[in-house]
Amino acid sequence: MAKAAEPVQMPDDEEMSGAAEPAGQAADQGDRQFVTALSRGLDILACYGPDDRYLSNHEISRRTGLARPTVSRLTYTLTKTGHLHRYDATGEYRLGPKVLHLGFNALAGINVGERGGEVMEALISGPNPYVTVALAERSGTRAVYLATRRQRQAMSLSIEIGAKLPLFYSGIGRAILVGLPPQKRAELLRRCVAEFPEQEERMIHSLREAERDYESRGYCTSFGGWKAEINSIAAPIRSLDGSSVYGLNVGGPSFLVSPGELHEKYGDRLLQAVRDLDGS
Repeated sequence: MAKAAEPVQMPDDEEMSGAAEPAGQAADQGDRQFVTALSRGLDILACYGPDDRYLSNHEISRRTGLARPTVSRLTYTLTKTGHLHRYDATGEYRLGPKVLHLGFNALAGINVGERGGEVMEALISGPNPYVTVALAERSGTRAVYLATRRQRQAMSLSIEIGAKLPLFYSGIGRAILVGLPPQKRAELLRRCVAEFPEQEERMIHSLREAERDYESRGYCTSFGGWKAEINSIAAPIRSLDGSSVYGLNVGGPSFLVSPGELHEKYGDRLLQAVRDLDGS
């Protein structure tokens, strides 16, 4: 049985009532070491999704909450540094080669990556050809896919590397949460509630459910919790040096991959994968 995740001491009503802060200014406004301009530039790079090719300053402003003049100056600077590329015909921007370079360096620095590939291949070799296996790490209030494996079936999930999933509702996000210290979970809960105050009760319930799942089974579940058509189970993995927590999940379309099958056919496989990879 997995080591029980210590329950989070939930913030009181007053602590939970804060409104979401503008992008690039989260809870660091009083930190004299914090460089707001740099944070805003990184927010611009982070606002691109896997399906985005070019974005206008207007769209970037809408996504980040930054003023148009600020966005204009930052996109100009990021173009000069090679992190953005400007298409002169439309004045829109796409991510530049330096971002790709950073991404490759980040993946190379993940110390479960090489071992993880072999373990993920073993996981998808199970009885259901429609499952997808993924490895993710937390970025802010999202879980970001670092690697995926799937069998060659048209109906398997098509979520790709770089996809961002909600921490509190996806199986892989819940797994990352229960792998974190209680105080960090409480901090992330406050941040997510500030971003989506109308979902406070749902987030608290989801976190409690994840803690119970992990204590009783050694992994977390999400059966339609994020998207109605997706079922998954996931467990936390700690890096060899103990500095990072990842999530490893197995899932698929709900009409092809049932909760019962995930528990019965993949639960033990997932726990073995965690034992093979975990650095704790």
